[in-house]
Amino acid sequence: MSRGWIAALLVTTSVSCAAAPTEIRLWRHETANTGTDAEMMAGRAAVARFNASQDKWKVVVESMPQATYTAAITAASMVNQLPCVIAIDQPIVPNFAWAGHIRPLDDLLPRNLVAQLLPGGRGTYGGRLYSVGQFDVSLALYSRRSQLAALGVRVATLDHPYSAEEFYAILDKVKRSRTFRFPLDLNGRARSEWLSYAFSPWLQSAGADLIDRSNYLRVDGVLNSPAALSVARYYARLHEDHLVERNPADERAFEQGRALFHYTGSWKADDYDRQFGRDLVVMPPPDFGKGPRIGAGSWQWAISRNCKKPDGAAAFLAFLIEPEEMAAMSRATGFVPVSAEAAALTEHYKEGGSRRIYFELAQRYAVPRPATPAYPAISSIFEKTMLDLRAGKAPADAMDEAVEAIEYNIARNSGYGFSSNNKSGAAQ
Repeated sequence: MSRGWIAALLVTTSVSCAAAPTEIRLWRHETANTGTDAEMMAGRAAVARFNASQDKWKVVVESMPQATYTAAITAASMVNQLPCVIAIDQPIVPNFAWAGHIRPLDDLLPRNLVAQLLPGGRGTYGGRLYSVGQFDVSLALYSRRSQLAALGVRVATLDHPYSAEEFYAILDKVKRSRTFRFPLDLNGRARSEWLSYAFSPWLQSAGADLIDRSNYLRVDGVLNSPAALSVARYYARLHEDHLVERNPADERAFEQGRALFHYTGSWKADDYDRQFGRDLVVMPPPDFGKGPRIGAGSWQWAISRNCKKPDGAAAFLAFLIEPEEMAAMSRATGFVPVSAEAAALTEHYKEGGSRRIYFELAQRYAVPRPATPAYPAISSIFEKTMLDLRAGKAPADAMDEAVEAIEYNIARNSGYGFSSNNKSGAAQ
């Protein structure tokens, strides 16, 4: 073999190696039905499309059980072993940012792509962007058109929702008619995040909240304000007056015809569309005075502090939030896309589409959960509060106890990066 041929072979090999794409490791949680889960399959298809679209980066997916996922991220961060890209549930993004697991994205992603995102497509902390998502779900009030008509009850619309008072009067009227023993299903068997996700928007609709978002330190006078207490009394009264079942035996009251209304999420859309067809009505939640509100934010993507190639990770995230990719995810899963541009590319969520109302609910009424590292603690405390109210505890006592517990947690953690001198909600 001649030296010239060997030299040429070495040059060819060197060029080939130089052209090999750089691997970008990605962690995500897996569900119980990993082999058939639509979101998992759609996510892997998106990765394949990204890898095929260019030759500089190659995203490699590593999935792990959801039950141990957060603990694995924390452990890996402590020894600087996090992958470049990690999936995070939007409400806990601020906690991950405060803990130093993830980095800001403001200077890494195209501003025009970020600007199109609805609130449910962004995860922030201290006024900075830390995560982006492709999809969300929407809370809604379900009923049946034929049953409402038979009872003389109007159908609420986006522009004319039920007021809280009107809704209570409807429930009371239906209860008295003995048509339904418990007219409203509030997913009474659900625990954990459901209670915060579903009912903190009632606070926001009344002009209250879980915490003062101008500084993320003050809870007293917010969660126990007159507006918040009115919501607490309303929720307690629904159970006291047997308009809602305190401890339901199952979660099928609406589909079995035992409840007139079901307050739940768009994850029920497929089942209810199949069962009820055109008789199904999808309405906004009741208005407690400041307009209806629903929760915002689902699983999103962030870039770890450990990432040695943040430009490659950012290229992948930018790819995911392009309208075409968000539309592809929506078509595969049925989830609500988080931009108007993406919604317009889907059959169901475009203007005039059969599920357009879910997008408009997200566009008009969605409010992210408080962007503070304290949120996991806030949510846990609020869950207890709602269960106490359901069990008959005095609303003022329940809300005061929640205030004390949340402010104690914040003080114990030195404000989670927020300062009492700061009035803009930016972490220090």
